[in-house]
Amino acid sequence: MSKFTHLHVHTQYSILDGAANIKVMLERVKELGMDSLAITDHGNMYGVLEFFNTAKKVGIKPILGCEMYVAEDRHNKSGSESRSGYHLILLAKNEKGYSNLIKLCSMGFLKENFYYKPRIDKELLSQYTEGLICCSACLGGELPQTILNKGIDAASEVVEEFKTMFGDDYYLELQNHGHEEQKIVNQALMELSKKHDVKLIATNDTHFVYKEDRMAHKILLCVSTGKKLDEETTMVYTGEEYIKSEEEMLALFPECPEAISNTQEIVDKIEHFELERSIVLPKFPLPDGFDEMQYLTHITWEGAAKRYPEMTEEIRERIQFELDTIEKMGFPGYFLIVQDFINVSRNELGVIIGPGRGSAAGSVIAYCIGITNIDPVKYKLLFERFLNPERISMPDIDVDFDDEGREKALQYVMDKYGADHVAQIVTFGAMAAKSAIKDVARVMDLDLPTSNYLAKLVPEKPGTTLKKAFEEVPELREHRDNGSELEKKVLKYAVELEGSIRNTGVHACGVIIGPQDISNFVPVASAKDSDLMVTQFEGKLIESVGMLKMDFLGLKTLSIIKTACQNIKKRHGIDLDMDAIPLDDELTYELYQKGATIGTFQFESEGMQAHLRDLKPTRFEDLIAMNAPYRPGPMQYIPQFIARKHGREKIEYDIPMMSEYLDETYGITVYQEQVMLLSQSMAGFTKGQADGLRKAMGKKLKDKMAELKVKFIDGCRKKELPDDKVEKVWSDWEKFAEYAFNKSHATCYSFVAYQTGYLKAHYPAEYMSAVLTHNLSDIKKITFFIEECKRLKIPVLGPDVNESDIHFMVNDKGEIRFGLGAIKGMGENAAAELIAERETNGKFKNIFDFMERINLKSINSKNMESLAKSGSFDTFKDIHRAQYFYKKDADSTNFLGRLLKWINNKNYGDAAQVSLFDTCESLKQEDYPQIPDAEPWTCAEQATYEKEVIGFYMSRHPLDEYKIEMQHIMNTRVSDLDNLIELQKRSQVRFGGVITEAVDGISKSGKPFGKFTLEDYDGSHTISLFGENYVKFKEYIQKDYFICCTGAVKERSWAKEGETNRLELRINDIMLLEDVLGTYVREIMYKIKYDDIDKEFCDTMERLIKENGNGNVVLSSLLEDVEDKISLMMVCEKKVNANILRELQKIDKIKNTIEIKYR
Repeated sequence: MSKFTHLHVHTQYSILDGAANIKVMLERVKELGMDSLAITDHGNMYGVLEFFNTAKKVGIKPILGCEMYVAEDRHNKSGSESRSGYHLILLAKNEKGYSNLIKLCSMGFLKENFYYKPRIDKELLSQYTEGLICCSACLGGELPQTILNKGIDAASEVVEEFKTMFGDDYYLELQNHGHEEQKIVNQALMELSKKHDVKLIATNDTHFVYKEDRMAHKILLCVSTGKKLDEETTMVYTGEEYIKSEEEMLALFPECPEAISNTQEIVDKIEHFELERSIVLPKFPLPDGFDEMQYLTHITWEGAAKRYPEMTEEIRERIQFELDTIEKMGFPGYFLIVQDFINVSRNELGVIIGPGRGSAAGSVIAYCIGITNIDPVKYKLLFERFLNPERISMPDIDVDFDDEGREKALQYVMDKYGADHVAQIVTFGAMAAKSAIKDVARVMDLDLPTSNYLAKLVPEKPGTTLKKAFEEVPELREHRDNGSELEKKVLKYAVELEGSIRNTGVHACGVIIGPQDISNFVPVASAKDSDLMVTQFEGKLIESVGMLKMDFLGLKTLSIIKTACQNIKKRHGIDLDMDAIPLDDELTYELYQKGATIGTFQFESEGMQAHLRDLKPTRFEDLIAMNAPYRPGPMQYIPQFIARKHGREKIEYDIPMMSEYLDETYGITVYQEQVMLLSQSMAGFTKGQADGLRKAMGKKLKDKMAELKVKFIDGCRKKELPDDKVEKVWSDWEKFAEYAFNKSHATCYSFVAYQTGYLKAHYPAEYMSAVLTHNLSDIKKITFFIEECKRLKIPVLGPDVNESDIHFMVNDKGEIRFGLGAIKGMGENAAAELIAERETNGKFKNIFDFMERINLKSINSKNMESLAKSGSFDTFKDIHRAQYFYKKDADSTNFLGRLLKWINNKNYGDAAQVSLFDTCESLKQEDYPQIPDAEPWTCAEQATYEKEVIGFYMSRHPLDEYKIEMQHIMNTRVSDLDNLIELQKRSQVRFGGVITEAVDGISKSGKPFGKFTLEDYDGSHTISLFGENYVKFKEYIQKDYFICCTGAVKERSWAKEGETNRLELRINDIMLLEDVLGTYVREIMYKIKYDDIDKEFCDTMERLIKENGNGNVVLSSLLEDVEDKISLMMVCEKKVNANILRELQKIDKIKNTIEIKYR
């Protein structure tokens, strides 16, 4: 075996500075004949656990370390980034050393120490030296820097200082990557080694695995620094920073071979220790006279008496079985901790908590002590699906909170157990296939359209790698093999860098609770997105080192339910207990039967709505059964399920005894729990074996399935069940395995869905108001939900200073009103101040009354502008929006400014300052500033300002008048213009919108050009016109014009050879949107039932044909007699104007039957 070991090694967890994949690196080390390797990432231990586990698997001795940043004074945070400190290698010699390494690495991230980088200093270092080996590091270390900048004598002092701290565990590092400074440093280190009797070691400061990985590493550095490949950077690498063989290392240091063999001395010092440990739970404070199991038993039976007033022997046995299992596994403390923060959150902190989530809902004990709110006995949910009595594994209880409540619950846990006993969990953002292409393309200067196009060729499905994408997408493979040289290079390095760690984040819900400071067990770090520290090990590994992980999930639906209940209380004075609503409510099932589920939980997709209309659910079990299979695969069973419910297909059971468990799903196996129960009933499986079957099915464990099949068939034979039927059942289960769903989870989430359906059915305005409040940041969703409100005949009104709350609210008429706090430039504090004044002293009479009563310290001129633009002052009928912004001339103050000046003079003029809320005599009418005369804003202007401050078009979208044209005539969305390569496949593109910005200019060559920004419902795009095109279409390039553009994507004739960005959009025609229908529509046909034809309809049609005569469009109608199954086509004698289409779509009897034929 080799005597050399790499002891200065950076993996991809030296984020964006290390390109070494841990597994690949360890395999390379093995290939080179080495039997040990260190990990020393920059300032962190993110990769230590993965490295440790992988090294053990491949037979390499893992040496755990970190390249620390050591500042002269960790409290000094002034100056440049150099304050981050010197580099220093620390390696854990034993378990105590590992513990100290964790402590130091964690302390570096503390707020008082972190400055650009996680830093410690020698004061801290000196307290935690036991069990650590220290090496002097690279050119960034204190010793090399002292040699270069202060000389050998000063360097001697540094050596003595570290030798005093670490004794024989201090080593001097020689490195040779070709830097001139390293030659100077190495010579000095050899002198210092002899003078101070400190041994030398050779290291290579590796950042990638193979020599040929140099370019990939360089690209990675450019991603980190935001530079292009050809730009200067301060991070200088020579390409020698790879995993070298012992021979290569000996060749680098021929004058000092002992520096190679001394690495083995360090390896020999490293003791064997394990990182895995059993779970360490925080101590739950107990009442006197109880241990944990006794107290859990006490509160379980106490809760059981409330949950089950009529206790059956079956329930009693079930509770005792669960208690015995929990005691045997040693988890009573876990249940006590969870029930405590759930019950306190629900009962004392006003938090809305979900009824349960996942398999924990199968526990009767969880139900009795308030962890879950779904009766597992009633719904046949299984405890062994949660805790298998024959296989000890940590229980996993995930909890859903409303978004705001999650923070309250976390704070409670921190207060109870101590902030340093609680941490969140790190996540690592890896370069996925698409992002790898985009990152590498930016660094290598590939043009954006080509970059986006290549990235879009990668399939969206989860788990897609570039390797798979090349196999599945011929077009992408073609670019890799035969594209331009730059495209081929981009794809080559994207493959190499795919999977590299790009950044860290915080797990959305994972929380660690420990019995002591978390950094006594695992390293922790700070994170931008969390006030708590985060563990440096990710969630899938954290439990293996003894940490209790719990998922605190914020569920937006619970926030919607909470807000809806507040709306109901405010408007109707009713306190709804959502956990006590009846599960047989007629109105709620009517909503599901109509598929009117937009805005509800789980059931709102179009496909689900269609299935609900067919199913016509009449009981809660129908909803559970519909929820579970609605995903790719099991969806094929939904039509059969529906047919059986309505008696169109016979319900059959292979074996009669199966009916007990399949009756609720009409003889179709839908849930894993059904398989578990049937295996016990038919074959005598134990609860543990039944769960083993469930797990083997879910994970497709073929060997385990084969073993269990023998047991199953033998068990069925003992009960004298027919072999052929038993074989069929098993065969069906094998097919079902990939689709099987957890009934516990489906039941819990179906209940939450039912709660939203109940609220929408009984309190539609209050519910939809809550839906709008909690989707405000997503403009597409807001627009979609406002359309649903219109369908429900619930008006959604703009903000109003005399009615709005902070968020969306419902007024006395049942109308939804936009919230003041959501207006951009307003802010919740200013809105709250305004609302408080209105509620205390009544509605504002006019704008002058408003100015006299508001607190100008809280509501400033910016707030006033936002209120005026949003229409919040429209309640004052003597003034319109444009008047607030009217100026006599460019240099004068607008009316809003004059109002502010007037009120300031009034309050703070010659008299002593008076509070805006003090009672004082109002000015007489003639003392008010005069409201100026001004033309009202056009609809387009008003809509533009609304969007500016509200985020979307509130009263109406300026394109609504042209909805028909946008939906039926345009074949391209404006946002699609960002991807010209894709549009090149079309012979013609046609798109329309409103011009929001228009500029005329003169190019450098002195020729005129025009540039305009066009916006439709989905996005905006800027288009330029030059030469003849500009002259031909310049009359249309006007702000607020509604236009339709037709063109094609072509290669630029003037593109340079080899240039990748060769495409341009050529505009062939521009017309006003109002002329589009007449140009493109050839025929309009509608259908009408004979029984629907009455005098009113005939009069309306006669009037419309008369008003829209003299056109070029054929109007035809298809009359249908449903009873006699006769239809008759009639064609209008005169051709009509295409604009008749707008009017026809307002007639309820025919609006959904209209068909258009185009020229």
